[in-house]
Amino acid sequence: MSNTVPSVVFKTRVRNEELGGPNPFEWKDVSSDDLFKGKNVVVFSLPGAFTPTCSTSHLPRFEELYSEFTAQGIDAVICISVNDAFVMYQWGKSQNAQNVFLLPDGNGDFTRQMGMLVKKDNLGFGMRSWRYAMHVENGNIVKMFSEAGYQDNAPADPFEVSDADTMLNYLKSRA
Repeated sequence: MSNTVPSVVFKTRVRNEELGGPNPFEWKDVSSDDLFKGKNVVVFSLPGAFTPTCSTSHLPRFEELYSEFTAQGIDAVICISVNDAFVMYQWGKSQNAQNVFLLPDGNGDFTRQMGMLVKKDNLGFGMRSWRYAMHVENGNIVKMFSEAGYQDNAPADPFEVSDADTMLNYLKSRA
């Protein structure tokens, strides 16, 4: 793993009311620099939108603790998943995510360059992200919490150290 986040371009969709109609969204490229340069960011990555642990625990707890993260000097909390922008948008709506930025890594480029892309063929998911969380300052990875047992087609989906509380406790311990 590198000490810096990968330099990639994410394909996102953003609302533009000027477009009108029932789908006022347009494509917007967002670079790693846009997200990380000059910022203090918490990132967590998970196997997939709408999947059980991701929807019942992982994302909701980061959303719930968002104000505590900002109180620790965090500028943004970003959730990355190897899903497309349409799926991430609908998942965000279904989760009522107001604070966490849901970032689609549709091609898995960021995840692959992080060394976290795994096969989930055993579940019919294809290539997905291993579950992890990291603290990033100005593009530099300061602390990484990666779940144990990293492997293709892992028989389990551990969720012990990439959670919001572990990250928040780490940030508080730095003060």
